[in-house]
Amino acid sequence: MTDWNNQSPIYLQLADRLGQALLDGIPPEGEAMPSVRVLAAEYGLNPLTVNRALQSMVDAGLLESRRGLGMFVLPNASERLRATERERFLSSEWPLLAAKLRRLGLGPSDLQWTDKE
Repeated sequence: MTDWNNQSPIYLQLADRLGQALLDGIPPEGEAMPSVRVLAAEYGLNPLTVNRALQSMVDAGLLESRRGLGMFVLPNASERLRATERERFLSSEWPLLAAKLRRLGLGPSDLQWTDKE
């Protein structure tokens, strides 16, 4: 079971989680997304909530609906999503993080930057 917060609608949180998977190449571009039923079972959500999340991804130009076949990842979806996420981070999250780093007296030499998680 997945934890959801009260800060935004669950369908947007699900769309964000599915978007993070797209950035990791899951599923690859051109491939089908798991069905609404599979996603609803996996995340413990109502199928209508899952459908709304997938539709928001269609509206964002990341997925396309193919009648009778399901939802498919569009070419360049990960590049488009990465650009959007970068812009959101730099305009919304980074200023808050940079201010906190300054308040704590942390600089680049205090931060470990690696390619490993």
